[in-house]
Amino acid sequence: MRSESKIVPMPRPETSEALRVLVVSESFLPQVNGVTNSVRRVLEHLAARGHVAELVAPTGPATYAGFPVSLARGASLPFYRDFRIGLETRRRLRQVMLRFRPDVVHVASPATLGHQAVLTAAELGVPTVAIYQTDMVGFAERYRIAGGARAMTRLTQRIHGHCDLTLAPSSASLRQLESLDVPRLGLWPRGVDLEAFHPARRDDDLRARLAPDGRLLIGYVGRLAAEKELDLLTHLHGDPRFRLVVVGGGPEEQRLRTLLPDAAFLGLLHGEELGAAYASLDVFVHTGRYETYCQSAQEALASGVPVVAPRSGGPLDVVDDGRSGLLYRAGDPEDLVRHIDALVGDPVLRSRMAHQARASVRDRSWVRVNEMLVEHYRAVIGESLALPLAS
Repeated sequence: MRSESKIVPMPRPETSEALRVLVVSESFLPQVNGVTNSVRRVLEHLAARGHVAELVAPTGPATYAGFPVSLARGASLPFYRDFRIGLETRRRLRQVMLRFRPDVVHVASPATLGHQAVLTAAELGVPTVAIYQTDMVGFAERYRIAGGARAMTRLTQRIHGHCDLTLAPSSASLRQLESLDVPRLGLWPRGVDLEAFHPARRDDDLRARLAPDGRLLIGYVGRLAAEKELDLLTHLHGDPRFRLVVVGGGPEEQRLRTLLPDAAFLGLLHGEELGAAYASLDVFVHTGRYETYCQSAQEALASGVPVVAPRSGGPLDVVDDGRSGLLYRAGDPEDLVRHIDALVGDPVLRSRMAHQARASVRDRSWVRVNEMLVEHYRAVIGESLALPLAS
């Protein structure tokens, strides 16, 4: 797929050479979410392997991993003030691409900014790899935006229809995109930092502070937003056998503090504190059904913590049901409680699953996963080189 533009595509290297990768992301630091974390890992990997990159995003520092960050125009969502979307023009994106001369454009969770980047790259004859990471259709449904689901379906089809390759993180996401007739699909799961998230990071002092009476700790880590369906936690609240622990921030935080007055809210954590919080849990619980992958569940597994998550979306691939955790019917509070009861009431089962949790993610390091991504880059570059130049 190539534009009929008169612009001659930029020269690209042989596959044995370093690549020039322009990463365009709808989200970046200081926002902490799955998109930001994946982009950070990609940039770090490209730097470590000697590739050249640049990032375009609505927010961010001047540089990251030694690569420049170009700030795009953006605006906050009216119903989610903490989240900014890119509103950059194609003219300015074209200037960036002509200056940087990328071999491939990586669009992370494309929406407004990503869409413009894909169209601009097509005009210049630069191949694009889109990372499907946000279920915008489910997002619109959850926020009950009038006509939103229909509009997001059309937007998803339009954006990814122009991409040379769309990489989905899970089999459920692949099926969703196939149902939308999105062409040229591939699988790219998410990696996990096996050192940062490790059972050895369990902190007995933290556990004593959170549950001085020795109760178990059942925890959630992630964004506190409506699409995460965190109201389900109210059905676990008040159980004398365990204490709920909530790690993260977002627009729902104050309302959740009211709904869960006895829960421990630890706020946003990073680095060693985040690793300790995960490893100090006895069971990790996730509630949202719209996860394209569910990275927080994977980090819990790496920390040696069994996971209870919805039988929907990304967790279907991440959690080995009955071995590293349990999957419940999405949105069903009774089934959620039943699965939590099974683990809370059976320490032998909990211990066995904790051991299997770590083993289940040992082959999912970021290095391995990002090498797969670079091979995807090389494949679309090779396909592009095989096409005749536009006249």
